[in-house]
Amino acid sequence: QVQLVESGGGLVQAGGSLRLSCAATGRSLSRYAMGWFRQVPGKEREFVATITSSGGTTYYADSVKGRFTISRDNAKNTVYLQMNSLKPEDTAVYYCAADQGDAIVAITTGLYDYWGQGTQVTVSS
Repeated sequence: QVQLVESGGGLVQAGGSLRLSCAATGRSLSRYAMGWFRQVPGKEREFVATITSSGGTTYYADSVKGRFTISRDNAKNTVYLQMNSLKPEDTAVYYCAADQGDAIVAITTGLYDYWGQGTQVTVSS
């Protein structure tokens, strides 16, 4: 069993930056692909970014490409999402997730086996 805990959310002005962290306990993440998703009330959970277990492949939603960077430190059992040039439309609850199948491009929620509780990101205009 894997427990995931996100942190680093908060309130930031448009154009600002935040770094989200996702720390895992219970099992090493070194064989899991990891992903970040986000959700606003009344909408489906939306893919943001994913990274393979080795960190060798990353993939981003078009809406965040060039602004967000996903990375991981397997020694610390932690995954990060660096968010720059934030826009009001980035406001959402952000979730990290773990895929034990280590898919190359895991962009759908159904591929993921474990989820964190989410962290709120609010970008003011």
